[in-house]
Amino acid sequence: MSFTNGKGELAALFAACLWAIASVLYGIVGQRIGPLQLNLIKGIVAIAFLLLTIWLTGESLSISTPAPILLLCLSGVVGIGLGDTAFLAAINNLGARRVLLIGTLAPPITAIAANILLQERLNFNAWCGILLTIVGVAWVVTERVPNSEDSNSKSSIKGLIFALLAAITNAAGTVISRAAFASGNVTPLWAALLRLSAAELILVIGISLSYKRQISSHSHRPSWQIILTGCFAAFCGTYLGIWLQQTAIKLTAAGIASTIMQTSPLFVIPLAIVIGEKVSWRAIAGVIIAIVGIGILSSH
Repeated sequence: MSFTNGKGELAALFAACLWAIASVLYGIVGQRIGPLQLNLIKGIVAIAFLLLTIWLTGESLSISTPAPILLLCLSGVVGIGLGDTAFLAAINNLGARRVLLIGTLAPPITAIAANILLQERLNFNAWCGILLTIVGVAWVVTERVPNSEDSNSKSSIKGLIFALLAAITNAAGTVISRAAFASGNVTPLWAALLRLSAAELILVIGISLSYKRQISSHSHRPSWQIILTGCFAAFCGTYLGIWLQQTAIKLTAAGIASTIMQTSPLFVIPLAIVIGEKVSWRAIAGVIIAIVGIGILSSH
């Protein structure tokens, strides 16, 4: 298959960078707002920005069949509604670093599924790039950090199940989005809005059914600084991030887009340096390996 040279890969790289920034900010906001509520709120903020962008650009949803809309809604339910919830639950039970490591399973799952279901053929160089990128990310993520989350045997199995579910739903959401773009001329902007809207609907239903007490209970009210930080994180990671994600999925192979977007942990390293944290040579080596992999992918 032929794709737009370089643009999809660049969009995926920017999406990964923005998700890294947002993840650091969500770590701050998450201390005052519960994960499910935060997931819902960030989606609402992103939808507002997407609607404003569509209104300003005048971009219309012009498709002849309902198939792309249904596929994108399904992708949102699976990849954002179910996937993000599983990801948050996995972090609570297993720890962020191990969840990110298991998340590197998503790109090969995506590439294999797209190969089988969408006939997206990747050449040998592309597979080498995927492998190098995954190795680089895994090398960084698996580094043992002092005072980091310790293993808890009681919740390890539960966390592992949630982490695997997050990786699988991540891959499934990407492949379904790619199928939607193949079946109709939907723009990435509208694709992001449809996916988020479907995910938010599922989250509202799920929270109202299962977490009524959590919503009605009066916890500490977040400060304006926390609220503004959350809105900025939603702007970067959810609004721009998902828009760029859909652009990448439309313009390049699903496996390649998924691999590059999985590099967001690497962008946390320069953020850590800015904050003043020490960064090991192992982490730097992992970044270099992943960058080489991305370079091979971008020139496939």
